[in-house]
Amino acid sequence: MKDRTTEDRRMFERVPLEISLRFLDCYSNKWSLVKSRDISVRGIGLVATNDLSIGTPLEMWLPIPNRGESYYSKGKVAWSREVTPEKYNLGICLDRLDLEGMSHFIKKDK
Repeated sequence: MKDRTTEDRRMFERVPLEISLRFLDCYSNKWSLVKSRDISVRGIGLVATNDLSIGTPLEMWLPIPNRGESYYSKGKVAWSREVTPEKYNLGICLDRLDLEGMSHFIKKDK
């Protein structure tokens, strides 16, 4: 049986998004500053310097481009992959679908 990749299971298109954002690891109560890789209405791809366990709950603040304010969201680590000893790609599944909130980040140029 063929193994399905993460990309195969995605229901929503991800768009590239490279911004710095901060999150709170709700298990350890520690703050981190990370970079995003991509975003969809249901998830965010992050690049972090530390590994997080699958299921770790996060609170996140994403700066809204050209607005001077941040968008708040909650999510959980869906997957984590080590890229180098101090670099991890993380997939975050957002707790709720927020089309209006995510529209700040997901805009296609026509």
